[in-house]
Amino acid sequence: MRGFVLGACLAMTVGGSAANWCDMRVLIIEDNDRLAGLVSHGLAQHGFSGDGVGNLDEAEVALASVTYDAIILDLGLPDGDGLEWLRRDRPGHPLPPVLILTARDGMGDRVAGLDGGADDYLVKPVEIEELAARLRALLRRPGARSLPIIRAGKLAFDVAARTARSGDNAIELTRREADLLELLIRRAGAVVRRSTIEEALYRFDEPVTPNAVEAIVSRLRHKLSDADHPDRLVTVRGMGYLLRDYGD
Repeated sequence: MRGFVLGACLAMTVGGSAANWCDMRVLIIEDNDRLAGLVSHGLAQHGFSGDGVGNLDEAEVALASVTYDAIILDLGLPDGDGLEWLRRDRPGHPLPPVLILTARDGMGDRVAGLDGGADDYLVKPVEIEELAARLRALLRRPGARSLPIIRAGKLAFDVAARTARSGDNAIELTRREADLLELLIRRAGAVVRRSTIEEALYRFDEPVTPNAVEAIVSRLRHKLSDADHPDRLVTVRGMGYLLRDYGD
């Protein structure tokens, strides 16, 4: 799976008011390396963080590992048609807002794309300022990021607000701790490999120090112990980590 360096997050001013898009993560599904790199670099200047993949199989792997706020989707991909992929039934796992970016410029193509589930449709070539503005508009729409609260027993995680509770107890989390908890709670009762956690917590181009994952796991374990159960998050030696689902 390939990735692109997207640069530093920026606090942008939109419509006269400050809007911080630093936490907005975008999956770019585009098989043209040069174009994908240009889009990635351009969006970085507008404060978006993103990952680039070149086909639909890689997109599925990325979506299983990382929570994205939006998708930029090309239609003509090496392993299938993007529109058919978009139409797939995903019970319980809806896609984030999808912006189609394609060379198909016919009215029928636009209608099919929007009717097929896309939230917006742009024809190549496009100015990066318009692309960034369209993404901001998608992410401002009511309900665009209203994902459900996911649970493992009395432990609950609000995917949209990035907050966690155990019963009546709030759990204060850093961004990466929240990302880790979301991954673990979605797979509660199953072992999550260290490599999967690295992919979920770090961009594809971002270096990971040898003890980085262990440090985040340790901090999250202590916070869960204080609010929940002392043995909720366990290490499975040689395999990864497991969040126990007590069903309480």
